[in-house]
Amino acid sequence: MPAPSVTDLLASAVEAVGGAERPGQVRMAEAVHGAMSSGEHLLVQAGTGTGKSLAYLVPALLHGDTVVVATATIALQGQIVDRDLPRLVDAVAPVLGRRPTFAMLKGRRNYVCRNKVAGGMPVDDEDALFAPAPSTPLGRDVLRVREWAEQTRTGDRDELVPGVGERAWSQVSVSASECLGAQRCPFGEECFAELARAEAADADVVVTNHAMLAIDAIGDGSVLPEHDVVVVDEAHELVDRVTGVATDELTPALVERAASRARKVVGADGTEALESAAGALAAALDPLPEGRLPGLPDALGQVLVLLRDGARAAQSAVAKEKRAEDGARSVASSALQEVHDTAERLLGESAYDVAWLAREPRRGAVLRVAPLHVGGLLRSTLFEDATVVLTSATLELGGSFDLVARQVGLGAQGEGEAARWQGLDVGSPFDYARQGILYVARHLPPPGRGGIDDRALDELADLLAAAGGRALALFSSMRGAVAAAELLRERVDLPILCQGEDSTAELVRRFAADARTCLFGTLSLWQGVDVPGSALQLVVIDRIPFPRPDDPVMSARSAAVDERGGNGFMSVSAAHAALLLAQGAGRLVRQGDDRGVVAVLDARLATARYGRFLRDSMPPFWFTSDREAVLGALRRIDASAPPPRPVAPRPVRARPAAKVPAPPAERVAVVLGKAWTESDDALLRSGVEAERPLGQLALRHECSEEQLVARIESLGLRHREVDEPTLLG
Repeated sequence: MPAPSVTDLLASAVEAVGGAERPGQVRMAEAVHGAMSSGEHLLVQAGTGTGKSLAYLVPALLHGDTVVVATATIALQGQIVDRDLPRLVDAVAPVLGRRPTFAMLKGRRNYVCRNKVAGGMPVDDEDALFAPAPSTPLGRDVLRVREWAEQTRTGDRDELVPGVGERAWSQVSVSASECLGAQRCPFGEECFAELARAEAADADVVVTNHAMLAIDAIGDGSVLPEHDVVVVDEAHELVDRVTGVATDELTPALVERAASRARKVVGADGTEALESAAGALAAALDPLPEGRLPGLPDALGQVLVLLRDGARAAQSAVAKEKRAEDGARSVASSALQEVHDTAERLLGESAYDVAWLAREPRRGAVLRVAPLHVGGLLRSTLFEDATVVLTSATLELGGSFDLVARQVGLGAQGEGEAARWQGLDVGSPFDYARQGILYVARHLPPPGRGGIDDRALDELADLLAAAGGRALALFSSMRGAVAAAELLRERVDLPILCQGEDSTAELVRRFAADARTCLFGTLSLWQGVDVPGSALQLVVIDRIPFPRPDDPVMSARSAAVDERGGNGFMSVSAAHAALLLAQGAGRLVRQGDDRGVVAVLDARLATARYGRFLRDSMPPFWFTSDREAVLGALRRIDASAPPPRPVAPRPVRARPAAKVPAPPAERVAVVLGKAWTESDDALLRSGVEAERPLGQLALRHECSEEQLVARIESLGLRHREVDEPTLLG
């Protein structure tokens, strides 16, 4: 029997899932199938409502060899694996004469390590095990996750409901670099991560994320099964995700943790140099300002040499220590290798890297190094080894695919080193010019750095009132979102929710359920809200979302383009803003009968030279700066709007049977407002004797470091971070 055509297979799939033929979906499926056959890379822009998942999954199932599908978000991975692929496989199996298979593959840390549960690996955060398990929320989570680890059939973290935090999960998992490997591990044949990889190796379609794709492309070893085609969905995120994977960091605490792990294997003599270097690193970073490091200061360079050499010496000692358990040596070696490699990379001062210092409230000084560009990495790995299909609702910037193609390493069409690729915009089933208005408030002054000003606030209040609520307000900073929400709650008689007041999922659910409710938020809401129907008829964007001028990676990339004779502002800053504007404006129209307004409170979108480029990157709404026309349109839309679509109630999980509470422990002291019990003091003594960092102890006792130090001193204990303040970084 001849193989079915991709259009026939797509038609069968669409009919089986109760859909209707969409011309854009058919064009995309044919183009993806053609790319898989010819080996030519493909960039496909597919607007909301196209049904792009089916348009690449159908050709993938028809391909014959393994196809890897990589997404940026967990939500899309879940949609593909839990909804799209099961229905698609049922639909195409009779036509293909076989039942295609699929699998999801995650990073090793997402699976339970049987060896660690059995005690074959050292516990990374022993503070989590100090107390009897039921005595603290963390302890209860640790107990629950360990009990679940003994029962699970897949070891997949996402199947633990409700989930647990990272500290609890770390008690049963290891990173790829810490893993002993299937050949050396006593549980190698039963390893959940290895079983998942084996399942993926036999699948027609393997669903993973951008990070795993990046690790497979630029890492030392292969983590994905053999494949000749990759489909990258949400491809507008790829550069940022790959940059994140290729970024390394150093902190005094990270070095101390590596030394601590090594000390458990070789003793204090083998780690003395590295521990000394950790203190020197804190001292070297302390006087440095935040921001990009155009060159390594002499003092910091000297410390990095000490770190590199100290880590190498400790690693050599760990390798020679045969009396220690394999798990302890593997964990120590992994941590030491990370310190060594990052110090070595920073010392190299490569022209292709960007180094900078950040200061974070909880972690203190963090030294980071990231690639200046990832296009070269992707060109020589991902695009050399497979046929790649990149797809998203936003790939054409200013009417061209060239900017995105350059960023990912393909090069612009016609450039000398450009790989062979084609760009295709299959459009959208929506009539944007009839369904929506793009309004730019060109009468407003340029936005300043101090958040939204009074005139813009007045404009926002008038827009909300005319729309009767129904508004998603997107801000370039959380400070701006919170300030605007607080001020407008006093001025408009509308419920206003603000990001951070509850989980994003719950805020979106409440927003979608009530037409009068408004939702204010920042970056994650630019791409994470899908509210079709009358609950969302106004999207407000406070300013053009350019990257911060002091962003070290973005500013370095812009400068590099300028040095090559290009326009760094347009290639980097404007491209970044265009992607976000397109994503934010795309929140408005999610189905064929949606109507409304996208209002941008930044006159530069209409008046600046780059304004046309940015507008051309957004959905093609009808464009105007006529304030009264827009307010009138919003009032008419509000008056004729149907009720919001029904929203599923918030899921309620069954509660465990109530337990009789234990009697409260007696306080033995109150120090700086923190109450201490006998068990608290006993745990603190154990932690100090084990030389746990102050930060860990403070987290464990749920207090500030100042309160912790005061109690240590009142008990007559000695802690090295208290006695040697230079280590406090």
